[in-house]
Amino acid sequence: MIDKFRFNFRLPKSSIVNTYGLIAPKPKDPSQSMGDLLSDVQTQRVYLDGKTFVDLVPRRNLTQIKKDYHLERADSNFNLREFIENNFYSLGSADKHYQTEPDTTMSDHINKLWPILGRQNHRDRGSLLALPHPYTVPGGRFSEQFYWDSYFIMLGLKSSNRWKDIENMMKNYTYMIRKFGFIPTANRNYFLTRSQPPFFSHMVELLAEYRGKSMFVQYLPYLQAEYSFWMKGKNLLQKSNKFQAYRRVVKMPDGEILNRYYDDSDTPRPESFHEDIATASTKADRSPNSTYVHLRAAAESGWDFSSRWFADPMDLSSIETTDFVPVDLNSLLYHLELTIAKGYRILKNPLMTKKFETLADKRADAINKYLWHEGHNFYVDYNFAKSKQSDHLTLASTFPLFVRLASKEQAEGVASLLRNDFLRGGGLVSTLIKNDQQWDNPNGWAPLQWVAIKGLRNYNQDELASEIKKRWLGVNEKVFQNKGKMIEKYDVVDPSGVGGGGEYPLQDGFGWTNGVALALINEDIV
Repeated sequence: MIDKFRFNFRLPKSSIVNTYGLIAPKPKDPSQSMGDLLSDVQTQRVYLDGKTFVDLVPRRNLTQIKKDYHLERADSNFNLREFIENNFYSLGSADKHYQTEPDTTMSDHINKLWPILGRQNHRDRGSLLALPHPYTVPGGRFSEQFYWDSYFIMLGLKSSNRWKDIENMMKNYTYMIRKFGFIPTANRNYFLTRSQPPFFSHMVELLAEYRGKSMFVQYLPYLQAEYSFWMKGKNLLQKSNKFQAYRRVVKMPDGEILNRYYDDSDTPRPESFHEDIATASTKADRSPNSTYVHLRAAAESGWDFSSRWFADPMDLSSIETTDFVPVDLNSLLYHLELTIAKGYRILKNPLMTKKFETLADKRADAINKYLWHEGHNFYVDYNFAKSKQSDHLTLASTFPLFVRLASKEQAEGVASLLRNDFLRGGGLVSTLIKNDQQWDNPNGWAPLQWVAIKGLRNYNQDELASEIKKRWLGVNEKVFQNKGKMIEKYDVVDPSGVGGGGEYPLQDGFGWTNGVALALINEDIV
């Protein structure tokens, strides 16, 4: 099997993927395909949650629906909601009406939820893009295979010995890489301009536990395609002093190349159309399009939204996501570089092994140079537009520990601040800023608890890791006993434990909460 991949890493010709990613055209998103029908529905708030409309499926030809809309809307008795319901339908949600059985333990509840959260979609339906294999969704309003959610879902699937589910989701990711040149946020046409935190190399590592080290070779072409997506424009920056940043790459003051979150579109997000326009309208000192890119980039980061990205921690309109070199993203890309090197090492290709090990070493040096804050003894993001480190302390600081990039002394510094400032009754708060954003205090999120716990264990900070685990599982259990649900996020400060904030109501299900809970319960920390 290994020899098959030894010399030729070409992806299938039908995918048309090269080092620059996608060449084939992307399908139109709702902004492009629906035009003023979308803007009218979203700005008139026909649905309180903007995602509701863009996830509906046309009952007939969309061109004809738009034509009828333009003819009928002038009628004084025209009802937009009624028009939408007559011309579109919802795919529904199988988990919406699921009821927990009495006296079920939290672990049993999660194990029974896996089939409920399963989906299969072999053809495009509205904005939902077809995938060849079944997949597990987060739940609630989310019926797609989300990128970074899936890693934490896989941790739980592993604990439940559902390896076939993991393999199916991995096959879907290789399909998306072949088709689109990268892994989008999820399989919706309106997500094809951005990705999410790149956990693909961690997924390969997870699958290798079951299938063996040949997985690093089998997935090597896809790991490289993923890397090419994030590094597109690197040569442009290296050859010219004209640009400081291009797409997702940033040239640092001394010439090092690091990365940022970005989005290839500068329009309101179709799923948050009304909210984005409202946010941009309050920022008079820059164009709305600039604000839209920052909002979209924050969505790519997964932290949508957080004071982490704001100039004014209390003001969403001050968002400046693309000005930051984030510590979590660059830590994950460090791991991706090492994983690619590992694949080449297995293939006994010393030249390529050395190339990617050197890239990883250079990235680690740059992370420690720009993102380590000596005063706080903590990792922070770097605002390259202002040539200064961020003032915001966040749980993103744990990612260098998660990928074993930090020194022992740095890990001790991070652990100390986590213990003294971030640890609350229900686990770790995401940031120290208390506001209405869902990725801020008082909310705690399963993926960040996992990254922190695993990162601390990597540096023998087991006492603190175990305390975080105990408190996090405690708040999970408390809410489960009270409501019979596993939810998207938790208030780790308030005894009720139910998180708030954000652009949409609290979601239950919930994929990554389930996955991390099962992994922690089963001591599945590797």
